[in-house]
Amino acid sequence: MDTRDWLAVFFLPGLGPQGLAKLQERAPAWPEGWLALLPRQAAAALRLWLDHPARSPLTPAVEANLDWERAAPGRAILHRDHPDFPPLLGEIADPPAVLWAQGDLGALSQAGIAVVGSRRPTGEAAANARTFARELARRGFCVTSGMALGIDAEAQRAALDAGGASIAVLATGIDVIYPARHRELYQQLGNTPGGLLLAEHPPGTRAHPAFFPRRNRIVTGLSLGTLVVEAAEKSGSLVSARLALEQGRELFALPASLNNVQARGSLQLLRTGASLARDAEDIVAELSHWGGHYAACRPDTGGRPALLKQAPQAPATPAEPADPLLAALGANPVPIDVLVEQVGLTVGECQQRLLMLELDGLVGHQAGGWARR
Repeated sequence: MDTRDWLAVFFLPGLGPQGLAKLQERAPAWPEGWLALLPRQAAAALRLWLDHPARSPLTPAVEANLDWERAAPGRAILHRDHPDFPPLLGEIADPPAVLWAQGDLGALSQAGIAVVGSRRPTGEAAANARTFARELARRGFCVTSGMALGIDAEAQRAALDAGGASIAVLATGIDVIYPARHRELYQQLGNTPGGLLLAEHPPGTRAHPAFFPRRNRIVTGLSLGTLVVEAAEKSGSLVSARLALEQGRELFALPASLNNVQARGSLQLLRTGASLARDAEDIVAELSHWGGHYAACRPDTGGRPALLKQAPQAPATPAEPADPLLAALGANPVPIDVLVEQVGLTVGECQQRLLMLELDGLVGHQAGGWARR
């Protein structure tokens, strides 16, 4: 089947992506095998397109998408018979039949690591996402994520800035930028060597809540493993973690403070079997069985670099050592009741002092408590 055939199948009525995935599993011969297995309405539509394409309602959609592919360099429509369709993605339970791509297809041939986490990360988590992404990119891994706010964007920017590869799987059409504030990142991914945008929806498709969890199966399906940087107890990142395990891929999580409510989901993952990732070498060690396929998965012989870094803290001032409340705060949010116990102030005194420190730009309130800026 060529691109035109796959597009026609994709746009068949009454089929949908899950029905299409079930048919793909049976690998029917083209076209008679497909016609025999398709539901009646879809089979009739395909027969009309095959025999009388000028009369078929499928033809405008097929031709419009082929025109999109030809309209600019760096565009491609991938499918199961395309030479650049990633084999690893084809192994998941419900692989996409068609993927719209824009950017550097070479990113698909690199060892992939999905990096996911909170959309409103703590300062420490954002710093760790950047650190891990940079080091993994420098080793030759492709950092894969969903271009979402927070950890996704931090990791993808860091990978590209380090001269590495990054793939963003969109939950919209390939030409729809969501969230809109990520226009610059979108353009960087689509036009920088090593950057690639992917979407399983045709151009013009707007965001829909149902598209986001299904997008996650592609993020994890492209990857040898998934790293959860920071996730709350009901985080969407836990969906990605579950999908990675269902797909037989490795799952990693970063350690975190017990007082950080933003990371309770991550701690639960570690408790239930996710591999602890202290630095990039921990990830490489778990993926070393892929070393025969990917150079990035071959462990370093020169020792373990200390890659995990704390988030930058406010520069010290002469007044800081004399302030026990400021000394009790770090990059991780600390609940006010814990602060009261540590510094011996009343709740009212603690709140008043925190307000003054916030006005001075030294601390800030985050989910879970107070932390240094």
